[in-house]
Amino acid sequence: MQIKNIWNCGGIFDFSLKQKKLEKLRLISVSPDFWNDNISASSHLKKISLLEKEIKLWKNLDLGKSDIEVLLEFAETGETSLDEVNDELERFINTIEDLELKMILGSNEDSQDAIITIHPGAGGTESQDWAEMLYRMYSRWIERKGFKKEILDFQAGDEAGIKDITMEIKGDYAYGLLKAEAGVHRLVRISPFDSNSRRHTSFASVFVYPSSNEEIEIEIDQSELRIDTYRASGAGGQHVNKTDSAIRITHIPSGIVVQCQNERSQHKNKASAMKVLKARLYQVEVDKEKEAMKSLENSKMDIAWGSQIRSYVFHPYNLVKDHRTKKESGNVSAIMDGDIDEFIRAFLMNQLSKNVKKEKV
Repeated sequence: MQIKNIWNCGGIFDFSLKQKKLEKLRLISVSPDFWNDNISASSHLKKISLLEKEIKLWKNLDLGKSDIEVLLEFAETGETSLDEVNDELERFINTIEDLELKMILGSNEDSQDAIITIHPGAGGTESQDWAEMLYRMYSRWIERKGFKKEILDFQAGDEAGIKDITMEIKGDYAYGLLKAEAGVHRLVRISPFDSNSRRHTSFASVFVYPSSNEEIEIEIDQSELRIDTYRASGAGGQHVNKTDSAIRITHIPSGIVVQCQNERSQHKNKASAMKVLKARLYQVEVDKEKEAMKSLENSKMDIAWGSQIRSYVFHPYNLVKDHRTKKESGNVSAIMDGDIDEFIRAFLMNQLSKNVKKEKV
């Protein structure tokens, strides 16, 4: 029987070094002065949790290898079906792919939470509706991953959709995964807002930043900030619309502007806005260190034709295509319902391939 030819993996997976690292981290966590610095302690515990999950993946991989070898032997004697072997193989491949992503996402910021901003391009209601569709897509993806989201700023569209939304995504490797989504997204469809049912093209931009915590040292000189308060707009109850609770912060040296109006408390809005500002400044510093990238503000593309990273075509055919990786899918409804992992994985594998090629040069 030739089924064994599909198995070409030898040896036992060695995760002993990671186990030793985990033991050292655990020793530190039980020291008497561990909780003297709550922020540092929380960050340390997160490292332990991430490492524990990675080691579990390695163990599952090792166990899966043994299980499949046994099933293959049973399949040759007819004691088990090929369907059962294929099911186990599929689970094994999923474990390998999950572990591959963890190995690719190796930078410090990759394991952090993420801050994502969605902004419509030119086109009024059309693009604002498209921005809301993207927000729904990411919300569904967040649910699928078991992550949590917190809306930091939300501005509803005049007729439909959203003018702008910023949210924080909390989960393991949230930034490392979502960085694949940064760029301009293009939609082609028959417009529900056009009485003549004509085809329209809309654009929306997605910006993704690692959510910085207090452990990351980003010094912000208060004298370099301009803080404006204004009355929040849109729905939000009686209080939110009657007081100047909304906050807009401008970082004068970089020109970065952030705002928050989602909370009724001006103090909470300011804290959220400062968190977003810190995340964006941190991203700029990360980009500078990489040197291969321009600073964040200079690298933004126009939200228009030719600059898109991905196209979503609803008419005259169904197709989603990532222009960076050439990955395509005709299952538009599943993708708009948050099934975007295949595109994220394709992007990360593509980036890994480029990095390997650079190292060989």
